Amino acid sequence: MASDSGDGLATLKRCLSVLRDPRNDSEQFAALLLVTKAVRAGEVDAKTRRQIFDAIGFTFPTRLLISQQPPADCPPHTFRALGLTLLACFCTDPQLAGHSQILNKIPTFNDILLSPCDPDCTSMVDDVYQCLSAILATARGPRALVTKGTVSALCQAYLSGGHGSERALTLLVGLLAVAEAKCWHRDAPQLLAVLSKLSSDFLKAEDMTKFELCEVLPRFIPLSHPLTESSQGSECLCRLYKGLADVLGSKLSQSQRDPALKLAASLVQACGAEWIPVGRAGSKFLALLVNLACVEVRLSLEEPDPLEVEGKKEVVTACYVLMEMGIQECLREENPLLENVQKMQLMRIMEEAFGAVIFYLRQVKQEELQDPFIFASVRVLGAWMAEETSSLKQEICELLPFLVDYARMLFKEGSPAESPPQAELVSTEGSALPQDALRFLLPGFCHLTAEDKPRDILIAEGAPALLCEYFLQQWEVLTSEPTAPAPLTSTEMSLQTMCGIFLNLVVTAPDLVRRDKTFSSLMDVLLKSLPLLLPQKHHLVLAANVATLGLMMARILAGSAALQGTQRAKEFFGAAIGFLSQAHVAQADPSSDRLALAVSPAYASAWDDIAELWFLGMQAWAGCVPLLPWLPHTALGARWLQGMAQLLSQVTPASVDCELVAAFQAVLVELARASQQCRDVILSHQGTDWANLYGMAALEQCLAEQRGASSTPGGK
Repeated sequence: MASDSGDGLATLKRCLSVLRDPRNDSEQFAALLLVTKAVRAGEVDAKTRRQIFDAIGFTFPTRLLISQQPPADCPPHTFRALGLTLLACFCTDPQLAGHSQILNKIPTFNDILLSPCDPDCTSMVDDVYQCLSAILATARGPRALVTKGTVSALCQAYLSGGHGSERALTLLVGLLAVAEAKCWHRDAPQLLAVLSKLSSDFLKAEDMTKFELCEVLPRFIPLSHPLTESSQGSECLCRLYKGLADVLGSKLSQSQRDPALKLAASLVQACGAEWIPVGRAGSKFLALLVNLACVEVRLSLEEPDPLEVEGKKEVVTACYVLMEMGIQECLREENPLLENVQKMQLMRIMEEAFGAVIFYLRQVKQEELQDPFIFASVRVLGAWMAEETSSLKQEICELLPFLVDYARMLFKEGSPAESPPQAELVSTEGSALPQDALRFLLPGFCHLTAEDKPRDILIAEGAPALLCEYFLQQWEVLTSEPTAPAPLTSTEMSLQTMCGIFLNLVVTAPDLVRRDKTFSSLMDVLLKSLPLLLPQKHHLVLAANVATLGLMMARILAGSAALQGTQRAKEFFGAAIGFLSQAHVAQADPSSDRLALAVSPAYASAWDDIAELWFLGMQAWAGCVPLLPWLPHTALGARWLQGMAQLLSQVTPASVDCELVAAFQAVLVELARASQQCRDVILSHQGTDWANLYGMAALEQCLAEQRGASSTPGGK
């Protein structure tokens, strides 16, 4: 054997020598046949493969691919087959697989996949798959494959069921893993056809194929291409629902249940609960799904050494996705999938599962903090804390120091760079962005800062300083985004929620705001932010939050240098007047010939979200007037008093409810007390008359007192 091996190597070297310097075409062809025979037999090591490439380069295989004249007595595809074998040989070297000369051959590879495959052509197809697999593994490969049409070719090759069709499916799975959005953007119809076949096979299968398909199908359920928007996609979802209902309703082993749960999680990730039909069967299935997920989480996380089994973290992360859907469905009031009894049962079951998540997080060691599974666990707990404020309160309070430290670590270090497990809800395709734990904890923190014990813990752990830094970072992200109206981003939502947290602290812990320099820094950011935000009407809710928080903080920090009539302070308060003054207009009242007070059209769609902030803002603005002597001048410059007077004079008093009357009166009284000019403006606009008409007793009294004082000797 050793002798044969030695003889073969010597022959190969002679062939390479001939290929480097052939005397004639027939000699070169004979040498080439021997080389490709050795390559196909797997007799060539990496060093020899490189020698073959050095001997002939890319030029010779390229000539073979395009040659139309095969040797006498040879099949028509002989030269093409030899060229492909050589390219497949070269592609085993990662450096060569990513070479532009290989990438330029991708259209040729696609053509071969789409051509009818005779029995004597199967080696060509095998070589093409080897080349494509090698290209996919390179840095430039996935993009080149997508742009040069390989996704469509692979879809057709798989659907045809010809030679190597399973390898086509494997390649599609690999491509979708690294470039899902690009693949679906370019070749959605073809990918939908593959999904249609896979979902049909899944529904029909009665053997282990069903569970094997559970592993493959998640890659064909896109986050970037809503399946519910097409009839073909909806049919696929229907088949997947029926297949999963069949699987999960049966008695399963762990190895069978895990892939089914991961498939269900990928559907939830892409479509929420839309793929589950309304009705008794759908609600029963949804409850079963969440129940199974909760049981799996408890079994996995309550063990002494949890998650030791290979792949278990990925399964539990999928269960987290299902639990998060369970929370949303239990809270859904409009067209609910679940009945009230089911909701109560699931909330109890989920409480136990979240108890297990907390138990697990309390055991986490410092060296484990970079594990993406920890992030997934913190994220799902954040979803629970955002909605369920009464259960597990003591356990969550005990975990708060860990949560703050963990969020701080990720924020400060901008890590980890690893990708999260596949089933995690938010996918950062092809990126290594830092994971943002704070974003998912903010809603829970907002609830907790309204209560004494958790608020004290958060303050003691330095959460306010961390949140202020995070606010500044998120503000910079927001201002770097396009200014055109767009759906609410996670950045904007985070900023709004942080305003809510800070408002809670301003109301419940004013001494902290007064002494902690964090809040002085935050005040500076707010002074700068509002004038930029207000003109952008699509940021109205955020502007309302920033305005109200800034006004509430200004009452506490009125003595700070930043608020002593600086240009930035004047611009902020001017913008705050803009926000407060534009909220209401006079419009025709259908029931009478008078005008009625109404929320302005620009504010109408957001009024449910900002009404409470507007009232708080009016109250806070009034409270700032006695503390900041320059404020009346700002109000006069903005002609706010004239605007209020004109509005109240135009509309019928019956259209202005008592809460609105109190809000207007609070501002008017403080300005009248603080400034003779303001009093004069109010009086010159029949202020006494409409103050009486609206029952503004405090304003009437103030105007009467000041008028009396000014008419006596020495009066102003």
